[in-house]
Amino acid sequence: MKSVLSRCLIGALVVLLPLVGVSCQTSGGNGKKLRLAFVTNNASEFWTIARRGTEKADAELDNVQVEFRINSDGTAAEQQRVVDDLLAKGIDGMAISPVDPKNQVQMINRAASQALVITQDSDATQSNRACYIGTDNEAAGKQAGELIKEALPQGGNIMIFVGILDALNAQERYRGIQKVLEGSNIKILDIRTDSVDRVRAKSNAADTLVKYPEIAALVGLWSYNGPAILSAVRDSGKVGRVKIIAFDEEDETLAGVKDGSIYATVVQQPYEFGYQSIQLMTKVIGGDRSGIPPSKQIFVPTLAIKKDGVDEFITKINKLRGRT
Repeated sequence: MKSVLSRCLIGALVVLLPLVGVSCQTSGGNGKKLRLAFVTNNASEFWTIARRGTEKADAELDNVQVEFRINSDGTAAEQQRVVDDLLAKGIDGMAISPVDPKNQVQMINRAASQALVITQDSDATQSNRACYIGTDNEAAGKQAGELIKEALPQGGNIMIFVGILDALNAQERYRGIQKVLEGSNIKILDIRTDSVDRVRAKSNAADTLVKYPEIAALVGLWSYNGPAILSAVRDSGKVGRVKIIAFDEEDETLAGVKDGSIYATVVQQPYEFGYQSIQLMTKVIGGDRSGIPPSKQIFVPTLAIKKDGVDEFITKINKLRGRT
């Protein structure tokens, strides 16, 4: 009798254990956090502020775990490695700033077949990304173009610098500048790239100052270009004579605006890139796509920072950076 009872109890346990396992798994599934990632296109200081935005969203959302991934060398190959690693980990969604949107469509589409993908900072309009959050880069280029005209009322020749011209944000900023300067007495001599190499960025500017001694202005389209240009202009002893128009808010750039070495800088709001990307992905994965407009583009406006407004801006941006 005892043997029969024991066999019955063992049989019951065999039946019940899978059910207990399913029950525990379901409970764990309900409490599972969404795994979201924010992927940069280089290692610039610019992304520190975007990280603060992702951290703010992460703190507000109980069901989200955010991974911030930096593209250490600024290449498409390294970004591919980062994306592959995230997909292998089973990421639920990622916000990526593509290095080379035209040639990374396949990468983005493959990622989008396995997870939610949005672009930020630099768009890939031909891909299957769900939405873009960031700057209207052509409008930002036009804003820079107006600053160039202000800085050079008598006109003159200018040179433009950027990391990689394949990036859509670089192309759009350049196009915006071209449109504003069309028909003016300001001539763009050329655009020089540096492959996101700060040493090369400075040497490009230094070479320009030697080759074109009468150059009127140097314009940097990416964040580190401003400090690189400023350093070259200082070394040449041409501060004030050669106007500088920059992008973004690196410390050296803002200091240059403050002391008058840099005429102005066009700043984005990367904090919003980070914050809005995480918030939007969380909602979309949860079934709410109402935050995606028909255009599939959410533009965060840029600001023109000149000497008269730089102190207020520095105070604001240092708070976002966590500085006292």
